[in-house]
Amino acid sequence: MTTKIDLPSTSSSCPPFRKLTYDVFLSFRGTDTRTNFTDHLYAALKQKGIYTFRDDEELNRGESIGPNLLEAIEESRYVIVVFSQNYADSSWCLDELAKVAECRRAMGQTVLPVFYHVDPSDVRRQTGEHFGKAFQEHQERFGGNPDKLQRWKDSLAEIGNLSGWHLKDGYESKFIQEIVEKIFTELNQIIPIYEGLVGMDSHLNEMLSYLDIGCPDVRIIGICGMGGIGKTTIAQVVFERVQAQFEGCSFLENVREVTEKQGAVHLQKQLLSDLLECSVNVQNTKKGKSIMRERLRTKMVLIILDDVDQEKQLEALCDRESFGPGSRIIITTRDKHLLVEGDKVYTVNRLTDDEALELFRMKAFKKDQLVREDFLELSEEFLKYANGLPLAIKVLGSSIRGRSVKLWSSALKRLEKNPPKGIIDVLKVSFDGLEKSEKKIFLDIACFFKGGYIDHVTRILHGSDC
Repeated sequence: MTTKIDLPSTSSSCPPFRKLTYDVFLSFRGTDTRTNFTDHLYAALKQKGIYTFRDDEELNRGESIGPNLLEAIEESRYVIVVFSQNYADSSWCLDELAKVAECRRAMGQTVLPVFYHVDPSDVRRQTGEHFGKAFQEHQERFGGNPDKLQRWKDSLAEIGNLSGWHLKDGYESKFIQEIVEKIFTELNQIIPIYEGLVGMDSHLNEMLSYLDIGCPDVRIIGICGMGGIGKTTIAQVVFERVQAQFEGCSFLENVREVTEKQGAVHLQKQLLSDLLECSVNVQNTKKGKSIMRERLRTKMVLIILDDVDQEKQLEALCDRESFGPGSRIIITTRDKHLLVEGDKVYTVNRLTDDEALELFRMKAFKKDQLVREDFLELSEEFLKYANGLPLAIKVLGSSIRGRSVKLWSSALKRLEKNPPKGIIDVLKVSFDGLEKSEKKIFLDIACFFKGGYIDHVTRILHGSDC
């Protein structure tokens, strides 16, 4: 069985001046675990995109470890120490561990011990059949260097007393998954995945409450709003934050566009490939749905279906019964009607005035730039045009960045006659998706009733059989 050991730890976050080259450094006894447990752990970390240092050299080592290895320890955010039965036999491993303990104390390095078929108390106290015997031999060999021996003992006591995992007789794959999930989740929390995204904290908190990860039912969550409002960005941030908590994940971007160009079968293949991590042959959508139901019904997965605009896309990709307990499907769409079968719908609103100004300043001005009063006055005019739409604010701000007041004024005058193509292309998708009669009503309102009262316009349109 595997047992999680929770003991006090004094490690802290690394000082800002510390150079970090690796996410993880693996310390292990090569003859014990190089080709089995440590190799599988290394592969799992690598598969998650976690940059890991593993010493692959089988060398006739001397009494001290080389400078490259010392440097790798110093430049790693995490150190995983795999205490195996013969770990303490190696003076090389013990020197490595002493360096790890030193870095932990001096730089706040996070150290995670793994007790691989050894008793944690034997590690801490250097007792038992393996660690006790090893130190008897070291005493004979290094008795003339008591400082070295004491440094090794202190390091084993310190690292052996940290929170870690104890593998006794359980499944190693599950054990490795726990370790990787912990590191992956923590790395995602410290990486600024939404740096520069205004108002993202509130979006993320709301979505996390809707997802309620850990609840065993399969949930479908919708993110709804007009084009350019930020639906896809919110989905991306949520995906990065929570994906490590699932057995498989898939982010299908631009479902509408991909369906038009390549068909729903292409998306089914991609979904199955992402979740099963292998190529899957799908002849048609019916076959794809059958494969999903058979292969994914016990798997807890996270799926993002981005920019859905037709019910048939959901029929091909979003059968609730096809996924295992605890699975979560997030759908972004402009059409709230498509989310009637969902459990929750998060409607994305326009930015507040303060948020809009913050985003515009980020795009239109250089960092820490002193902004003159005339620029601020023109900024307000641009923001009136953008009306809280993040896409419009980004496009407008970027287009005038670094330009003179005169060019800002000129750009402002051109807006009503010639809006930026980047904005028109996104908004036009919504218009193209309307029925013929709906397009007619839209154009009538845009051309003849702009600024009119809703009740008055509604009566006129009803009177004309629209």
